[in-house]
Amino acid sequence: MIGDGLNDAGALSQSDVGVSVTDDVSNFTPACDAIIDSGQLKNFMKYLHFSKTSLYIIHLNFLISFIYNLIGLSFAIQGLLSPLIAAVLMPVSSITVVLFATLATNFIAKRRGLLSP
Repeated sequence: MIGDGLNDAGALSQSDVGVSVTDDVSNFTPACDAIIDSGQLKNFMKYLHFSKTSLYIIHLNFLISFIYNLIGLSFAIQGLLSPLIAAVLMPVSSITVVLFATLATNFIAKRRGLLSP
């Protein structure tokens, strides 16, 4: 559902994906999934393709996390990983996944010209 978010706020919040189009993004927060500036409406299809790429990045993050934890588990089962080291590596794993997702999405958005200057 695409709307202005004023008289169709209920429909935007109930839809599978609700996108509100507005002139002032910073002062307007309707109950929807995304807010797009009216000047950027011409790039709407680019944003849709970018969302599919973002989903791919999320799946890649799950794979990275799974491999990271599988390697850590193999060291822990063998007794080569102390609990102290594991306690340090667990937050590092979370930070790595978040950092990878942020950097990858920003890099791809810049390459596709979707980030505002």
